[in-house]
Amino acid sequence: MIKNLQLTAVFVTMMVTFSGCLKDNSCDPKSVESEEAAIQAYAAANSINAVKHSSGLYYQIINPGSGPTPTVNSVVSARYVGKLTDGTIFDSQTVNPVSFPLGNTILGWQLGIPLVQKGGTIKLIIPSALAYGCTGQGPIPGNSILFFEVNVVDVQ
Repeated sequence: MIKNLQLTAVFVTMMVTFSGCLKDNSCDPKSVESEEAAIQAYAAANSINAVKHSSGLYYQIINPGSGPTPTVNSVVSARYVGKLTDGTIFDSQTVNPVSFPLGNTILGWQLGIPLVQKGGTIKLIIPSALAYGCTGQGPIPGNSILFFEVNVVDVQ
């Protein structure tokens, strides 16, 4: 018992000592609440009549669709445009739909896409906490609010 405690103490001491040598890769994520004013301003400036979801996501249903409703377990085929709030397009698939498991997408899509059915179109304004957070992804800077217009072509 005492030997186990001694080993644990040595391990903890080593972890504390060596953790000081590690580079700090932390970032400061923004809360959903802290981005609400910016989201509302973006919606107003772009004539988006957005509704606030309980998660903090804002959305406008353009066409509710009439087919099956996607779930996080669905494979969804969609056409979409993704933009930063400054208007920069960071991704666009508007000609040929792209298929993907909805559960493999950002949380904002997992929450927003099931608000429409197959054939539906939705606009999503996604707080950074429901997207890529403070780390960003590729051309998307950290703490970026994202806008998507998505047409759900098929649901499997």
